[in-house]
Amino acid sequence: MTLARRSPARDSAAVSPAVATGPGVVDEELLQAVQAATSIIKAYRTHGHQAARLDPLGTEPEGDPALDPGPLGLTDDLQRRIPAKILRIGVPGATLYDALPHLRQTYTGTIAYEIEHIASHRQRSWLREKIETGFFRNPLTTDEQKWLLGRLIKVDAFERFMHKAYLGQKQFSIEGVDMTVPMLDQLIHLAAAHGGREVVVGMAHRGRLNVLAHNLGRAYDSIFAEFEGASTLEAVTTIPQGGTGDVKYHHGSQGSYQLQNGESILVNLESNPSHLEFDDPVVVGAARAAQTTRQGPHAHRDTNAALPVILHGDAAFPGQGVVAETLNLQGLDGYAVGGTVHIITNNQVGFTTDPDDSRSTRWASDLAKGFDVPIIHVNADDPAACISAVRLAFAFRLEFGHDVLIDLVGYRRFGHNEADEPAYTQPEMTALIKKHKRVSELWAEKLVADGLVSPQDVDRQQQEVWDHLTRLHKGLKDRIAAAHQAGQVEQATGEYQLDRSPSPDVATAVDADRLKALNDELLMLPEGFTVHPKLVKQLERRRDAVGAEGGIDWAQAEALAFSSLITEGVPIRLTGQDSERGTFSQRHLVLHDAKTGQTLCPIQQLPGATAPFELHNSPLSEIACLGFEYGYSAEAPETLVVWEAQFGDFVNGAQVILDQFIVSGLAKWGQTTRLTLLLPHGYEGSGPEHSSARLERFLQLAAEGNIRVANLTTPAQYFHLLRRQAKIAKQRPLIIMTPKSLLRLPQATNRIEHLADTQFYPVLAEPRVVEDKVTRLLLCSGKIYYDLVGHPDREGNESVAVGRVELLYPFPEGQLRRLIDRYPNLEEVVWVQEEPRNMGARAHMAPRILQILPEHLRFGYIGRPERASTGEGYPAAHVAEQSRIIKTALNCGLPVSQFPRKPPGER
Repeated sequence: MTLARRSPARDSAAVSPAVATGPGVVDEELLQAVQAATSIIKAYRTHGHQAARLDPLGTEPEGDPALDPGPLGLTDDLQRRIPAKILRIGVPGATLYDALPHLRQTYTGTIAYEIEHIASHRQRSWLREKIETGFFRNPLTTDEQKWLLGRLIKVDAFERFMHKAYLGQKQFSIEGVDMTVPMLDQLIHLAAAHGGREVVVGMAHRGRLNVLAHNLGRAYDSIFAEFEGASTLEAVTTIPQGGTGDVKYHHGSQGSYQLQNGESILVNLESNPSHLEFDDPVVVGAARAAQTTRQGPHAHRDTNAALPVILHGDAAFPGQGVVAETLNLQGLDGYAVGGTVHIITNNQVGFTTDPDDSRSTRWASDLAKGFDVPIIHVNADDPAACISAVRLAFAFRLEFGHDVLIDLVGYRRFGHNEADEPAYTQPEMTALIKKHKRVSELWAEKLVADGLVSPQDVDRQQQEVWDHLTRLHKGLKDRIAAAHQAGQVEQATGEYQLDRSPSPDVATAVDADRLKALNDELLMLPEGFTVHPKLVKQLERRRDAVGAEGGIDWAQAEALAFSSLITEGVPIRLTGQDSERGTFSQRHLVLHDAKTGQTLCPIQQLPGATAPFELHNSPLSEIACLGFEYGYSAEAPETLVVWEAQFGDFVNGAQVILDQFIVSGLAKWGQTTRLTLLLPHGYEGSGPEHSSARLERFLQLAAEGNIRVANLTTPAQYFHLLRRQAKIAKQRPLIIMTPKSLLRLPQATNRIEHLADTQFYPVLAEPRVVEDKVTRLLLCSGKIYYDLVGHPDREGNESVAVGRVELLYPFPEGQLRRLIDRYPNLEEVVWVQEEPRNMGARAHMAPRILQILPEHLRFGYIGRPERASTGEGYPAAHVAEQSRIIKTALNCGLPVSQFPRKPPGER
């Protein structure tokens, strides 16, 4: 039987009864009007933000033609005939005519939304409901409004006082986005109410002093003291371990925020350099660490325990790539934090650059759309709307564990800094701002008009805050004057010595029986799990390698180091590009069933583990991922955090994180970590891009005991160094030039006694050398050692010895002196490297070796000449150059580039 298909437009059962005039009869005009009504609703939801009144300076919004019901034929009469209930909208009103003004007010007022780009239907529906029902726009209570007034008065008074007391000094005022402080207050309270123990905040310099004072509770007079330059007063925050310090608006801080119930929550403001957005991933990493409990064999994470909040600049958010890289981390298992709350403190100008010249999009926030982030735009001069924006943002994070962004549209009352003249480049905006009332004044006027406070109340509050600031400032000045008279104060010069004393060494050897047991457990597989056939033999070799014949390679030594540490209660987090398997198919800590694809990570199931082992492949990102791990390691000092690059030169993409955080954080902020970088390095004919991890850059950055830099030659050395890094008392970042070809070189393996009975040696002598016959000592580091000792010219050449410098920084002076002293007939010492002369370790090692070298010994260099590129692109050229270096080094009759001797003490 064939059923006739009826047209939905003619089927009274297929349309709402509201548009049917009788059984089987449809009002065509009304049906079209309903379709038009859905279009206008969609237009408000999608484009309403373009008509919203978001600019405190009164710029007319551009609007959008789709918001006009006229061209759609939606007359007032038709609007009255359309019941609102059939349109699935949440605003009040029985008909479209009643609802449309509410829809307009909801989407085009002083708060606006962009949510229709989100892929998740559930998220879109949830947001529409909350926005249109006004769930988060409940009027503030009288007490809340009064509290908000008091808060804004304090924020404004602090800025005004600073301008008066320290005229012309850089402060990077918050004025124009004053609501930043109460919005942070609200987020802190909401986080605490939902089990939060910590709020981790990241921001650049603008408004930082105000946030320090009011959201972290730093004493006003301690901030004044920074401007006075007094370095020894109690009011000044001391810089841990000395250092050269940093400007006052870059320092981080921790504060205990007092809640109304008498309890408190930790607020952690991360230190940030002038590189604006580069602390974004640091904040997220620190929050991940704060959310994670690392006791016991498995890590447990509570995303409510710590709330990450990042304040962005309107020019920096779309302009700096680290923002996109950080946004990309939000949904990844190894990096998720249950959502970050982003706030763009939108001054509508970047330094002197207008938005038209700094981005290609309508809004500063548009980048976030690519990551399904809901965007809430809000006028910074509407305090109530700002609080509503925060409440909605937090509720969305709580519901979906996803990032959310607030675009706080304000202005900048002064130039980029207080000594700058903004009228040079934005004369019209500057003129408007000069005439524009401050938000504290506008809010006070509203409360006076509503009868909640009197003008006298406002004047009294303002005067009390001003008098308090004045008393503190005068007291500080008096203390400084008295201390000067007594000779007890010095002006900060920025020169003080970091703690460079050596840490007590730690035992890194592990009992052989215990290592064998761990090895067995690492190779234990559940019944029915099918290992890939090509991998079976590789894993079985690890079982044999702990026997008498040896053969422990780098990956096995690493796995034994990690497993021994987690059974000793040391948490480990290993992330990086392809780190589960390893770039060179060497690690295989995660196995994939060859038939089902099921994954297995035996190291995470060790019976004796008392600390967790986190292991994650990272996205193909360096800036965000390395910044994340730096933040994690700073927040979790007991954890060995390891980041691995696919190839060593990939770390070039994270240079700002290296320069501004990892190597200088101790000197600037007193902040250091035990973050460990694994950077594959070695010249094997792979071309310029995959040969060098830029060892020279790390050695250039090494000073004042800030980092550790190693280039190792044996798996045992790697085993002991990893364990040493995890257990040593003094935290410092460690950079390891890790091997590539050595991963499978039979000569670069060890026996179990090398792990069980020895330790890490900063310098290694060549074994089986007749010491009194040696006239030339070759000093090298890393892979080239095997090229030297494995060359045919090495055999029978008793006049040459090869020494390995495993730890390049701190410089192993004592060990090198002892190595040189072993050879009584020595005539020359030569530094040999495969890198070009202007790269590698030569520039770092040569002056230091010359300092300790006896006067009668010559010192020379053998390696590639100075080059613009790291290595040869043609395999034949690489082989020829490598051969030349090795032959020259081993043949005492060939000329060597000599270093002139300098007077003692000169470098």
